[in-house]
Amino acid sequence: MSRIAQTFAALKRPALITFITAGDPDAARSLEILKSLPAAGADIIELGMPFTDPMADGPVIQAAGLRALDAGANMQQTLKMVQQFRAGNSTTPIVLMGYANPILQYGNDKFCVDAAKAGVDGLIIVDLPPEESETLESAAKKNGLDFIRLLTPTTKDDRIPTVVRNASGFLYYVSVTGITGAAKADPESIRPHIEQIRKHTKLPIAIGFGIKTPEDAKNLAKIGNAVVVGSSIVQTIAENQKGKDIQAIVTKQISGLSKALGA
Repeated sequence: MSRIAQTFAALKRPALITFITAGDPDAARSLEILKSLPAAGADIIELGMPFTDPMADGPVIQAAGLRALDAGANMQQTLKMVQQFRAGNSTTPIVLMGYANPILQYGNDKFCVDAAKAGVDGLIIVDLPPEESETLESAAKKNGLDFIRLLTPTTKDDRIPTVVRNASGFLYYVSVTGITGAAKADPESIRPHIEQIRKHTKLPIAIGFGIKTPEDAKNLAKIGNAVVVGSSIVQTIAENQKGKDIQAIVTKQISGLSKALGA
């Protein structure tokens, strides 16, 4: 059983999935924040792979990627971060989230081999539809990496079976249309689509985009198996990047989110 499956099986409540960008605001502080997330209440960690053209991301996460790249971030550094995290944590799943281009440049097979060796558990590639993902999906599966699929409010019912067919780990439901951090999610408008998706899969469903506060997390957790909080955490990092207490401020924020889910 994968670390992701073990985590969902062990929890008696919805999971909290937190997102940060690897290397933001710099390599050293990003690693410190990453290491502190589980104790603060993060059950699963999404680690963004910095990219120069993050078309699905809003200004907050775009800026984080640029800060990371300006500080020298690259794919090797991202994988090294995971390896360093694993030296002190062998249980919390880490999912790399980002775009196909940097992986293609690295090489699909080599990337999946190196990611698995570093301690990565899964991949979310936001711009790679099922029809174009066979090569990377195969390499991921061969190396024990879950391949996590995205669904959105615009995913039509007859499209759902195609999206979930070879998915593993969990499904990521994008609760609002548009870019990250752009709007607030509405639980009641989402509920019918989540119920429709459940007819086609037994995988846990994580709801992300538009979740900023503990109240948001609590409300969305009522209809999903997990909630994903990203932009608001990344914004906290941005607002405190010049201070000395950035790690403490981020962990306090995550602790509040975790408590809202019953941790």
